[in-house]
Amino acid sequence: MTSEHVTPEPGVEAVARPGRRRIRPWEALALAGLLCALGAAGGVALHAGSAVAPDAGTTASAPVNPFEQARRAGVQVLLDRWAAAVRNGDGAALAALFDEHAVPGFLDAEVRRANNLSGVPLADWGYEIGHDPEVPVPTDLAEQLAATDVWAPPVYLRYAVAGADAAPTRKPVSLVVARRGDEWKLVTDRDLPGARSTWRGPWDFGPLVAREVTTGSNTSVVLGHPDQQAWVDAVADEMQTAVPAVAELWGADWARRAVVFVASGQEEFAAQAGPEHSGADIAAVAVSDAVVPGSPVTGQRIVFSPAAANRLTAVGLRSVLRHELAHVAARSGTRDGSPLWALEGFADYAGHRGSGVTVAGAAPTVAAAVAAHGPPARLPSDADFAAGGERAVVAYELAWSVNAFVADEFGESALRELYRALAAGPVDAAALDGRLRATLGLTTAELVSRWGTWVTAHVA
Repeated sequence: MTSEHVTPEPGVEAVARPGRRRIRPWEALALAGLLCALGAAGGVALHAGSAVAPDAGTTASAPVNPFEQARRAGVQVLLDRWAAAVRNGDGAALAALFDEHAVPGFLDAEVRRANNLSGVPLADWGYEIGHDPEVPVPTDLAEQLAATDVWAPPVYLRYAVAGADAAPTRKPVSLVVARRGDEWKLVTDRDLPGARSTWRGPWDFGPLVAREVTTGSNTSVVLGHPDQQAWVDAVADEMQTAVPAVAELWGADWARRAVVFVASGQEEFAAQAGPEHSGADIAAVAVSDAVVPGSPVTGQRIVFSPAAANRLTAVGLRSVLRHELAHVAARSGTRDGSPLWALEGFADYAGHRGSGVTVAGAAPTVAAAVAAHGPPARLPSDADFAAGGERAVVAYELAWSVNAFVADEFGESALRELYRALAAGPVDAAALDGRLRATLGLTTAELVSRWGTWVTAHVA
């Protein structure tokens, strides 16, 4: 360690090297609370496993002929019985729904799921058939079943957590069913070649414990596994102050509640957060279903990685949770492709707000660079955030400092206005200039200049 000590970001251990100061990428990205992407790096608040097909269980894209109507009606009866048996934990009823040639282990997995769900407060649990293009059943499987009819319907699991979900979310199920006579039976929910993948929830990874916590006049729910009880309790306790704190910053125009998953391993974390994210590299992500203008945002979840419990201090948990809750609060007004320095910087500002952290503590890499080379000359680009390593660390620190500057110089109401103006989607240089003028009365060049002066003064 050098003799020049850096005040670390809350919950982050500072590591000094001769001639420069930096923090570990895991911890920096953890406190940045990387937001999960949909389809490509740099997207916001979605991942592919969360998105709902536009017509899932809603409207048909073409008229259904009588054969298809009878087929759908018969399978829907099976799906309703399946949902009831799982939700009620009725093993005998479950066993009666499986085909004699069902894939080995499918029934056992459903019995475990039913048992694991017993600790989850559910407002809804059901299965429904969507109107996606039909996927053919593999020939070898169809021949093995030798049934009257074999079908791979586009099924969705529909569920809602009681108190915390205003409306259900829907997740894809890769299902094959077989008809013998007039009765349909379950065969497999394994992924089919070229078809959808079956989404796996926390209940597919072991028994669950749930903490329901009052957050203002609402209820939030934290879910984890029995061996994570202490961490579940820590997150739930922190929720009691985190939700009101974010509401104080953002305002009351959001649900002011959340569902939080605490993953026990990398496979579970990837199932909830997306396979592109490593549970060893980040602390938490915020995910949701696709936003439908005018409708409540569904499927909003904060997912903690399996490494978070051992790596985050109490102060670090405070920062990460408030960061992710800021994404939850702002999600309905946030469009993919919006400038990440505005989105992530605002969330980091929410995470550090009220903590007393200094600029050097929240942005040690930037503070060292400013001291050595002078103020930043440009706003961080989306490419900086996606680059990983120290470049991404610097991007997050710069983004936080821009938002902290705006709040300090213009007030938090102006910061909220700026977020809403910049969260409406992609902006080019001219649009950015116009929105900055409209909200702060500054051009981009003037913002960068005044921000640079502010940062320099705060690290001197």
